[in-house]
Amino acid sequence: MSTQKDYYEILGVAKSSSTDEIKKTYRKLAMKCHPDRVPENEKKAAEEKFKEISEAYAVLSDEKKRKLYDQYGHAGIDSRFSTEDIFRNADFSSIFGGGGGLGDIFGDIFSGFGFGDFGGGTRTRTAPRGEDIQTKTAITLEDAAKGMTRDLEFFRFDECDKCNGSGAVPGTGKKTCTMCGGRGVVARSMGGFMSISQTCPTCNGEGQIIDKPCLACSGRGRVKSKHKVEVKIPAGVSTGSVLRLRDEGNYGKGGRGDLFLYIDVKPHNVFAREGDNVRCKIRVSVLQAILGTEVEVPVLGGKVKMKVPAGTQPETVFSLKGKGIPNLRTKKQGNQLVDVEVEIPKSLNAKERSLLNQWAKLRNEKL
Repeated sequence: MSTQKDYYEILGVAKSSSTDEIKKTYRKLAMKCHPDRVPENEKKAAEEKFKEISEAYAVLSDEKKRKLYDQYGHAGIDSRFSTEDIFRNADFSSIFGGGGGLGDIFGDIFSGFGFGDFGGGTRTRTAPRGEDIQTKTAITLEDAAKGMTRDLEFFRFDECDKCNGSGAVPGTGKKTCTMCGGRGVVARSMGGFMSISQTCPTCNGEGQIIDKPCLACSGRGRVKSKHKVEVKIPAGVSTGSVLRLRDEGNYGKGGRGDLFLYIDVKPHNVFAREGDNVRCKIRVSVLQAILGTEVEVPVLGGKVKMKVPAGTQPETVFSLKGKGIPNLRTKKQGNQLVDVEVEIPKSLNAKERSLLNQWAKLRNEKL
């Protein structure tokens, strides 16, 4: 990632700005930062600025990426997207489709990110990286509060040990791909001055195709197998939290993809979670509420004593500081909220009724 500066600040737009407003602002900034429009001694700084504003636009113009950024900041983007992923699907053609002389510099700048040529030139061919994969695991609220280590089993593609990942029968070779002529890329017009180079779908960017496919992997160069990895789940996770395990995804000649682990926290039979706080209910009798008492309250991982002061009213909420769940980022401990329910007896014996009548007379209450 090029920066940790706020994307909205980079473009100079408000968080409430529409996609159209972001596009208009980006276009103005891009024209201003065009390295061909500044003095020679300012070209390098202008190019860096162009990359910076383009990264911000690529995130904020994409609904999914923008939502993650608004919720988690740079952590939400960095944990899920590589630099190439950030720019993938970003609609730059509609921004510069009207011309303006940005074609060549646009291609030169973005070719530095390593995912294609926007100016119509050629691209250095690189081996494809393996795909990202995802799985999920369920944990208890107690585990979410203290963190844990778990052995995770899942299926992924590993390098074929019969052909060592080549996809070809050992001893045989490959031939030039007729689709791309051995270049590994094919060009697709984006309209106007711009075209985009894409990986050849026939040879997957290799420029060659296998003559005799390996029987063990059917020419894919990889086979599906079960894998086991130890995962550290940090304290403070919640349902929907995603952990990124780098290089634990599918095998590819350009490296492994990543594994994304989705967390599901099971419902608890005593506690309800409210952000970093947990909530529970306790019951006290009318006399305990009137006279005050000390009760035993369940907390995550045990029990504690809690004072109920005299005169406690129904639906009073007490807070046990630091008995909640640590914040995933700040590690600050949440609290436990305790709702007090006052139990009113449904039936009384004669002596109890007599005593309560006497008490009512003492308080001049009409029954």
